[in-house]
Amino acid sequence: MSGIFDRLQKRLELESQEEGISPLDLAALPPLLRKIMRYMLREYELLYTEICEWADDLPEAERPSRADLDAGLDALSRQFWLIKRGEGARVRYQANLRRKAGSKLAQGVWSALDNKIAAQIASKASPPSQAGEE
Repeated sequence: MSGIFDRLQKRLELESQEEGISPLDLAALPPLLRKIMRYMLREYELLYTEICEWADDLPEAERPSRADLDAGLDALSRQFWLIKRGEGARVRYQANLRRKAGSKLAQGVWSALDNKIAAQIASKASPPSQAGEE
């Protein structure tokens, strides 16, 4: 029987996998994987055969072997950098991009504004006390 914290941790792990990558994460990748991801980010979604054609068109010094390319695509898929769909010759890869986070600054600005408005409303709603009345 799993507790609420175990279920919450599992859900957070799944959500972080689904969020994908940010462009800043590219710097940490090995050169071949970074090259594949840069190409995938430009094209967004490609068939495996299209990726192979791209790799074959690279200069000979930069061209990966088919085994290295397959291993790179597999590693990127396992790490959720790419989303792999389909089977066999119809395998399609798609870049897995992270949703843009909302601005934290805006949240602070709006709450400060709400507090000021509430204070002004409260000061107008309460009548000023007069010194001579009792």
